[in-house]
Amino acid sequence: MKILKSVFAVIFFVVFVTATYGEKKSDKSGSKSLQTNNTSTNQTVKTNKVKQNKKIKPKVTFIELGSVRCIPCRMMQPIMEDIKKEYKGQVEVIFYDVWTEEGRPYAMKYGIRVIPTQIFLDSTGKEYFRHEGYFPKEELVEILKTKGVK
Repeated sequence: MKILKSVFAVIFFVVFVTATYGEKKSDKSGSKSLQTNNTSTNQTVKTNKVKQNKKIKPKVTFIELGSVRCIPCRMMQPIMEDIKKEYKGQVEVIFYDVWTEEGRPYAMKYGIRVIPTQIFLDSTGKEYFRHEGYFPKEELVEILKTKGVK
């Protein structure tokens, strides 16, 4: 297990350094679509917040801090979509791409060390659980259930 964590840490470091120093080059070619995706996600989140505030407050806010260019983060995308659909009204799902200008402040705010990082907030906005790395759906659902999500 220690070896797996070490390998993951090295891979993350290489990907992070590559993305950080290669970001200026990729900004000219492909970042508009990435920023557009991130912006539309943020707009959706803002729209959902407004709608949900009118109806009911979610029991849990599930925040995924990652990147659209990170393999384990991409593996989390279908899980986030499933959670959003299956627990609609009970769980608010938010994704921040921390390798973009818009998402970078959230990496600082939540003090993440690796991506993906999942943060779970209760209905009062207080963090009650944090996980680093890929998070299987079955285990994630168990964390949601601790706050009454059915």
